Amino acid sequence: MKPACLFHLLIPAVVVLCLPAMHAAAEDEPEFELVVEDNFEKPENHKQWQMLDPKSWQFTEVDGRSVLSQYARKSEYKPPHRSPFHVALLKEKSVGDFDMTASVRSTVEDYGHRDACLIFGFVDAAHFYYVHIGKKTDPHCNQIFLVNGADRKAISLTTTEGTNWSDDWHRVKITRRTDTGRIEVFFDNFEKPIMTAEDKTLPAGRVGVGSFDDCADWDDFELRGTPAKLPEEKAADAKDE
Repeated sequence: MKPACLFHLLIPAVVVLCLPAMHAAAEDEPEFELVVEDNFEKPENHKQWQMLDPKSWQFTEVDGRSVLSQYARKSEYKPPHRSPFHVALLKEKSVGDFDMTASVRSTVEDYGHRDACLIFGFVDAAHFYYVHIGKKTDPHCNQIFLVNGADRKAISLTTTEGTNWSDDWHRVKITRRTDTGRIEVFFDNFEKPIMTAEDKTLPAGRVGVGSFDDCADWDDFELRGTPAKLPEEKAADAKDE
């Protein structure tokens, strides 16, 4: 059994790695509208978040900083397929193309699968993407995954040997372009992605943050993108017409 989160209690396969190429920003990068910006300081904004296991999350203050804290390592949430146990999603905010940035601090001891996750393209608990930003890469760690009615499947085209977690705050970013399926993930350095993928399976969905089975604090969340409707939302609109 893993120990509980340190900060809150005390204060097999071979994978071929491809080092990511330098990120060349396109000259005509789209200027997306701001969808959500949240530094977790305003209580009225807390209601825009949905936690799949509310008991493992809290809005709190850490070192004078307002954060969304996923503080309990054990989760009562039971996903229908092998996928993260800790997920906080934006309510009613589906996007297609997007840029999402956040600050994150891992609050567990250092070990091979120390992680935090970025969630996107979330249609339901059995259909979504997530990025597992993990300490040491293997087929289940430090990869981009697709959950599509089955256990998570790695879809990364490139990754690194691992993500160098420390006890400090880090900046993370994910970008997605649905016309090409391009997905890029950044850690601290926003010029060079640590992971890339290309996939068009789920064209739009909700976004969020979390971890597979660890703990982390989140701050400075920003989502810019193209608002989109999920199939059931489109069907409901058509029915109302």
